[in-house]
Amino acid sequence: MKNSKELRQQLRSINRKSYPAYKGLKGLYHFGNYILSIDHVQGDPFASPSHVSIQISHRDAGFPIEYYKDTLTGTTLCDYLTRQFEKQVSQYSFRAKGSGKSGLLTVSHCGQEVFSRTACEITEKGITARFFVGFPANGRTINATELEKILFDFLPVCIQKSFFYSSLNAKELQNYIELAEDQEFIRQTLPAKNLCAFIADGSILPRESGISSRPMKASVPFTSPDSLRISINLPHKGKITGMGIPKGITLIVGGGYHGKSTLLNALELGVYNHIPGDGREYVITDATAVKLRSEDGRFIKDVDISMFINDLPNKKDTRCFSTLDASGSTSQAAGIVESMEAGSHLFLLDEDTSATNFMVRDAFMQQVIQREKEPITPFLERAEDLYKKAGISTILVAGSSGAFFHIADTIIQMDNYVPKDITASVKKLCSQYPLPAVSVTDFQVPHSHRIMSRPAESSKRLRHNSRGNHSDSGATKPERLKTRISGTDGFSLGRQEIDLRYTEQLIDAEQTAALGLLLKYAVEHLADGRRTLPEIVQFLWKNLSLHGLSFFTENQKISCGYATPRIQEIYACLNRYRGL
Repeated sequence: MKNSKELRQQLRSINRKSYPAYKGLKGLYHFGNYILSIDHVQGDPFASPSHVSIQISHRDAGFPIEYYKDTLTGTTLCDYLTRQFEKQVSQYSFRAKGSGKSGLLTVSHCGQEVFSRTACEITEKGITARFFVGFPANGRTINATELEKILFDFLPVCIQKSFFYSSLNAKELQNYIELAEDQEFIRQTLPAKNLCAFIADGSILPRESGISSRPMKASVPFTSPDSLRISINLPHKGKITGMGIPKGITLIVGGGYHGKSTLLNALELGVYNHIPGDGREYVITDATAVKLRSEDGRFIKDVDISMFINDLPNKKDTRCFSTLDASGSTSQAAGIVESMEAGSHLFLLDEDTSATNFMVRDAFMQQVIQREKEPITPFLERAEDLYKKAGISTILVAGSSGAFFHIADTIIQMDNYVPKDITASVKKLCSQYPLPAVSVTDFQVPHSHRIMSRPAESSKRLRHNSRGNHSDSGATKPERLKTRISGTDGFSLGRQEIDLRYTEQLIDAEQTAALGLLLKYAVEHLADGRRTLPEIVQFLWKNLSLHGLSFFTENQKISCGYATPRIQEIYACLNRYRGL
């Protein structure tokens, strides 16, 4: 390892040389209380910026050990540090001058939710922070004087103010960690209270706008109805009250623009912890919850949708159903079955984004079209069995069909963003509007057997080894695949597009980037024509949990720009890969 003086000398020796001379800077440099690592140097000043990281020992950083004693606290501390570092580097970005991306200083931008990101990681040795730097040049001639400013003037200030406990607001950080522990306490408490979700009194559910996830100012604070109000004694905050949503089938109704979808949106993002001041800090949902909707044109491979769709006119087997272009109802049926396979215990649905013929068939339609002529068993007729026989609860927003009132265990009316428990009064009315008797086939938990194979058009012979990688001879492996990320909408892998627009709990582009990394690894190393998709997902999830995203990179090194997705989103990604 070199020291900072040697780095300064190197910079001065390559000043005004051709840009490729920057490549010689790769390596580790000791800067006193931290180590600077230049991991990857961009090809020219107009290319993607260089990858730089720092390592700080726990002794130098000085954080209390209880702030990183487990995954929860470690992730929360890293999130806090990344936000502090982003504030600092944003003040210095492009203050060093030059062509193209010269002088760029950037790190992951964190939203309202707390994720595990590669921008900052804590290990037994210490803290590693990763970020991007645009190495300065005039045209394609090195301007090392400007890079010297970045590495020796700007970065040391940013690092000192961001990653050392003595420089930070200790009380603010303590509140940050304690909030995360309180949030996790609520999530762990839900099953014991027979709840699938909790919304604290005083929560601010509306967001600033359709393109902003910040809380709306001057909005109506959440107030739980007396019949659903519960109290929870938190480890740090103490006693809080709020609305507990029981397991079973919960119906959310109300007039347009009264807050039905806002409540559902808060619940779907309640699978994540939120930062202080978000307004949804204490909106906590079962961690396995999945928001489901119809997806016209979706790819489906070997899914058992017979629970919902059977006896097709073309005699196609729906116990192992595949299509390149699914209808709305078929895609929603497949989404439910795939989510069951992913271990979800709570489904979140909005009537507005669901296929009408999949959700319900009214009495008049059943009179016109006889039951034996309709292959779809609507969700209305399966929801109770999903809960009673498979242990899967449902929270459904409905605005047009009253049929769901008959099967709901809990009915909440949103009135100007204020929830009211109208279960008792509605159940009295149900007897006046009985549902027609229907005959439904017996409920059976679906069993899909999906084998993941490599694309056949670009393969070469390789040998499988014990780690899950491959070397020459033996099994087939595709040519090296490139990924291109399109925000949260999805990504391309080779020639294949993976459309994730309707995976609504995927809310950060860095999660999408991580899914691209995981799918690429799965296709190149795991899809051998024998492993099932669940086996592949479990392999990915186990190693992701044990080793992080660096496990899935070729040289065991990872850069800034990735956030860990849930296992439900990993399933969703692999389910939508058309290259099978």
